[in-house]
Formats: sequence, structure tokens, C-alpha cells
Amino acid sequence: MKTSIVGQCSTLLILCLALYLITISRTNKRLIFSASDFFNPLLKSARVSEPQAPTPQIPAAYPPTNLSHVVFGILGSEKAWRHRKAYIESWWRPGATRGALFLDKAPPGAWSPTLPPYRVSDDISGILNKSDIRPQRMVHGIMEVVREMGDQEFRWLVMGDDDSIFYVDNIVETVARHDHTRYMYLGGQSEFIMSSYWFSFSQAFGGAGIIMSYPLAKALAADIESCIKRYAYLNSADNTTKNCIADIGVNLSPQMGNHQIDLQGDISGLLSSHPLSPLLSLHHFDVVDPIFPSRDRFESTRHLMTAAAADQSRMMQQTICHQRQRNWTISIAWGYSAQIYETIFPRSYLQMPLETFRPWSRRPDIRPPYYRFNTRPPSIDPCEAPHSFFLEVVEKSVERSEVITTYARAWPRPMPPCSSHSADGINMIQVYSPAARRNQMDRCECCDIIGMDNLMAEVKLRECMVDEIIA
Repeated sequence: MKTSIVGQCSTLLILCLALYLITISRTNKRLIFSASDFFNPLLKSARVSEPQAPTPQIPAAYPPTNLSHVVFGILGSEKAWRHRKAYIESWWRPGATRGALFLDKAPPGAWSPTLPPYRVSDDISGILNKSDIRPQRMVHGIMEVVREMGDQEFRWLVMGDDDSIFYVDNIVETVARHDHTRYMYLGGQSEFIMSSYWFSFSQAFGGAGIIMSYPLAKALAADIESCIKRYAYLNSADNTTKNCIADIGVNLSPQMGNHQIDLQGDISGLLSSHPLSPLLSLHHFDVVDPIFPSRDRFESTRHLMTAAAADQSRMMQQTICHQRQRNWTISIAWGYSAQIYETIFPRSYLQMPLETFRPWSRRPDIRPPYYRFNTRPPSIDPCEAPHSFFLEVVEKSVERSEVITTYARAWPRPMPPCSSHSADGINMIQVYSPAARRNQMDRCECCDIIGMDNLMAEVKLRECMVDEIIA
């Protein structure tokens, strides 16, 4: 009896399922079900399969972003500006870059046409009940730049200090990858961990540049006076800006190419192991040592920009190749420096900066780790210490469509060789790179040592092969 009932129930179930499938097959739309959908049709509705076009990152109606779509707002003081103007002269392009310099008071004398136009910052002392309004003045400058632009079109606003050095081609290339119609907050974080601890781990540091899309800049400008009152107790312009932006509902998208340089001393170790990201800015050149031997800070800035004029896309990008017969490793930070190690080192090791620099603060209560990144300690082992070379000359070869950069030895390495193959005699490294910009940063370039004698090494940059390992 039970067997008969079970058989009838099974037959009935099969018939119901068959009718269900026939009904589905007669619909005009193709339906997709998961296993749970099939056995629970009353609990889950069928999902109609529609071809989904990928959402473009940049709306197709807009032409590509170029330099004319970017506005720079530079904040400074009249007193400091007198000896800092060389920094902005190194990157500002009269007639091409847009923006203004905002000073606390009008400078004396004639104004150079090689500089951005200046404006005197608004007097906001009546807004706040406090004596030191410098942080709030800098935040208020965002609204002043937006107001200065009026009805003129722009897509991105870059705020910086009067000692910030910007790489405008790389900035344009970076922001062009983002949708300027959305609320975007981009910038760099401090290298010194305690700076982030004291202020915020989620803020862009202004010396490295704060980059905002037009919608965010407009929204921030509209709320600026209310916000600086709301955060009048803060003594940090960058932290105040971050809080104002957070209250709009936007968070930071960190950029590895913005460099606050919260460091002291010789930063060549940091610059020689730049991360795989376009160089966007450098800051605090008044604090650190000159970055080139035998040149002062302003000369160093201008010298670095000679390489940037030839190819910003490769600026300080690290490329590593090996000379197996001599057991050498050559590391190139394009447009800045080169090193020879008398040992084969993998890229995983050399991408960590050599700690030639010191922490931003040496308070006795501050303990390691000091930095946001891993470092390599300096060594007196001849198998670990590099021979150091720095940029000397930049040339363009139109016939060969190449850029030729030459790096000269900075000083003798005061230690014995690691092996019988000493690099002491090498006084120059010449690097050949393609003249075309390199816009893909998913992988570093590789290189070949195409020539070497007792005085000079020649290196040619190229794209890495599919199965190439840099070790």
C-alpha cells in the first residue's frame, strides 16, 4: 500500500515538473536559474538574462582630459615666497597651466610673467574666534580658487604649497583615468608613520598635493565657511580639509606618486626606489638635503626638470638588470640616479628604499617603525653597498627615437671589491630609453646591458618579456 502511494506521488511530481518546464519554454524571455531557484520557484523569482554593457569609467560624451582641464591653487606666504618661487618656476608653464597663487599679503615690486598670477587671500579673521587662522586660511583657499574660476570650465583642482613641485603631464595622465563627474579625493600620505598618527591615516597631505574632482571642489566650496567653523579647534589644514570632505561623504583614494617627503637628510635612497606609479609631486625640498651632489636645492630642482621635460612618464621609475658574467646588478631610477651592486640582487630586494634618510621627528619617545614602507639599512659590506651615480646629461635622438640619459659617479666607494670583478673603474652609465611616453604601469620595464668597458656601462630599456623574472 505504501509503495503504491509513493509511486503515485512520484508520478505526480514528475508531471508537475514537466508542466512547469513546458510553461517556461513558451515564454518570450530566456531565464536563468540556480539549483535553489529550480526547486523553490515560489521563494525566488527567475532572473531575466539581459546582456549588460560594461559601465565606462569616463562618460563617452566627454573628450579626453588634458592640461586645460586642470586648475592649480597654490598657497603660500609673501615672506617665504621670495626664496621659494624657484620651485614653482620649475614646473609652471605660462600660457598652459591654469590657476593662481594665494599669498597672505601683496608682494612688493613687479610680478614676473613666468609665475602664476597671484591673489591676496581673503581675510577670514572675522569668521573665527581665534588668533592663529593659518590652517583655516589654507582650507578657505579652496573656495577662493573655485570662485576665481567663475564660470570657466575645469574638471580637476590641485591644491599645493609654494614649495610643492608638480609633474603636470603625469597628473593629467592620472586624473584622466578617473571620472571627473564623480566625487573624487586623491592625494598622497606621509612617509612618516607618526605624521599620520598625529593627524590622520586617511588624509591627503597638502604639500604633496590634494586633488579634487570638480563636483567635490564645488560642494566643498559651498560648505567651506560652515566647515572651518565646525573644525575651528583643529590646527592642521590638511586634517580640516579631510574632515570637510568626509562630511560630504567622500574618502581618500591614495596615490603612491604624491610625495609629502616628511623626511630629513639625504632622500636619494627613497627617490632611487620609487614605487611603480607615476611621479606626481615632491615636497619639502627646503628641509631635505639637495638631491644632486654639488648642486644646491634650486639647481637640483631645475636639473631634475631637464629629465622631466624629456619624459615625465619614466621619471624615477626603477629598472633593474643583471650582468651575470661579473655578478653585478644595475638599478636605474630613470632621470635621477643609477647604482651598481657587485652582487646579483632580485627586484624584490632593491625595490625597498635604502635608508639614507632620517625620520621627520627624532623625539626620544618615538620608536620604530618610522616609515610607511620597508627599508634597507645602509651597509659597509662591499657586496651590499652600491656604487652611486647621478643624472648628468639628458639628450634626445630624433633619428633613433630615443632619449639618452647619462649618470656620472658621485664619489668613490671607500671599500674593497666584493669579488675579482670590481666596479670601481666605472665612472659613467648611459641609458637608452624609448622616446614615447610609457602609459602602462602594471609592470616595470626591463633592461639589457648592451655595452661595457672599464669606464662606462650602456643600458637599454625595453618592455619585459612574458616569462621574464628580474632576479
